[in-house]
Amino acid sequence: MNPASGGNHRACGDMLDIHHYPGPEMKLTDPQRVNVLGEYGGIGLPLDGHLWMNDRNWGYVQFKNSDEVTRQYVEYANSLRDMVKRGFSAAVYTQTTDMEGEINGVMTYDRKVIKMNEDALRKANLEVINALSK
Repeated sequence: MNPASGGNHRACGDMLDIHHYPGPEMKLTDPQRVNVLGEYGGIGLPLDGHLWMNDRNWGYVQFKNSDEVTRQYVEYANSLRDMVKRGFSAAVYTQTTDMEGEINGVMTYDRKVIKMNEDALRKANLEVINALSK
């Protein structure tokens, strides 16, 4: 059971769920529960022709092209990989797709463009998943 996603941390439930933006950090841990980064990321890339609205788009950090966004995602994944060795158990990247004025998605609002290099994401994610098996 997740007693409080991202806040109101009390010594109950099965997990400690921290939200940290933009990059992953676990400033609070609990040796009695699963330590989870319930939200992190927010890497923004607005792509003309694929936005819900053309102005007032928002991301925790914003970049100009796919290479920059991919590089930032991989950097965050490298941080996650190191956190695994300190007892970190799971992470949820925010977010899968852009939504309305938020341009933080791996995919655009219309789901027509994957904004990051898929092979680089797959490799980075597998390195996090396999961090303890090496």
